[in-house]
Amino acid sequence: MKNILIIAYYFPPSGGPGVQRVLKHIQYLPDFGWKPIVLTVSNGQFPARDESLLDKIPKDVPVYRSHIYEPYDIYRKLTGKKPGTAIDVNVIKKEGQDLSFKEKIAELIRATFFIPDARIGWRLSAGKMIKKIQKEHKIDAIYSSSPPYTCSLIARNFKRRSGLPWVAGFRDPWRGFISVPKRWFIPEIIDMMMEKSVFTEANAIECAWEGIIKDALGKYPRLNKNKFHHIPNGFDSADFPVVEKINNDKFTITYTGSMYGRRNPASFFEAIELLIKENRINPANLKLRFIGRFGNEVHDMFNKTSFKETIEIIDYIPHEKSIEYLMKSDALLLVVDESKESKEIVPGKVYEYIGVKRPVITIAPHDGAIAKLMEETQSGRVAHQSEILLTAEIIEDYYKQWKENNWSYNPIEENIKRYERKESARMLAELLVGLVKK
Repeated sequence: MKNILIIAYYFPPSGGPGVQRVLKHIQYLPDFGWKPIVLTVSNGQFPARDESLLDKIPKDVPVYRSHIYEPYDIYRKLTGKKPGTAIDVNVIKKEGQDLSFKEKIAELIRATFFIPDARIGWRLSAGKMIKKIQKEHKIDAIYSSSPPYTCSLIARNFKRRSGLPWVAGFRDPWRGFISVPKRWFIPEIIDMMMEKSVFTEANAIECAWEGIIKDALGKYPRLNKNKFHHIPNGFDSADFPVVEKINNDKFTITYTGSMYGRRNPASFFEAIELLIKENRINPANLKLRFIGRFGNEVHDMFNKTSFKETIEIIDYIPHEKSIEYLMKSDALLLVVDESKESKEIVPGKVYEYIGVKRPVITIAPHDGAIAKLMEETQSGRVAHQSEILLTAEIIEDYYKQWKENNWSYNPIEENIKRYERKESARMLAELLVGLVKK
């Protein structure tokens, strides 16, 4: 069995969807001949914590943790945020929203000095820890998980020193993505040089959705296309709890994850308002459950609806518990960010949505990757953010099926099984074997 060093900032006790990809890789890579050795942070400031995920780390996987200097406490003070405020939820603004003077200063600092991201302070201690790992283990290959993109730079530096094959993993695009600050030309050039060096020097680049590959090749057309590989996210049916099938006394729609800025329930709520106004749905028969972390503007939307009493808000909960809520729902809500990247974005949670086999009300572009996945698996119906009437029609359709207890929902099981997490680990293992043989 060969050893692979996995470099990841988001790792238990971090929670959220970003951690699942790496966690599942380390669980299943040994089945295909690769023993993971993990390098992560000892004191990361995660938007969400899930201590239960620590139990999911295989006992025989060595985990090394090194100190990181996090700048977000300074950022919060500068912008007047409370200690512990989740930065990814409450500071990313919707296009057109005005920033306060303090927020503008904070964004300028972030865009100028934190390149490629605010985790850049991890590079020094990570490099020292890798030398310690090398003394204790023979490393045969490297894998990095980004974002944060600092992980890619740590892996790049190790690859330069060691000459070992390196697979750079990406869950989101790099420069110009919605969560990346707009930089002025000098830091933008530095960020571009970092990004290009990673794409050039990595032996292979595996991406969670195809839009990441399109983004990279669009920026750098001379890159070797053959080094890019699409390894989709997925679901792990082994994580699904045993849930007794019950008929809910209210039509229950569940959303899990974060919502902020351009990802919000505005069009969904508008459709619900329409259905209630036209007496097509009785709000007394409705439960809308939102689980996760929500920006202040989204909480305002919750409070301003005429059906506020139907909304249940649940803070971040352990991963297995969130799956249980999905399984106990009648339908699921998926909202894709309203942005230029919308057609390509594939949130990791969508695979768990299709894995639990509940109909998905999908707010996304019709010609995008999500719509294609819904069509492939027959897991739900799609409406664009602007299509309020179609959104209302989809909700009403599932509502009637629930009311009559006569479901026509019939997903394609064979196509859904392709997205088991173990299959993703197998694809990564095959990629690694090909690199080591060269």
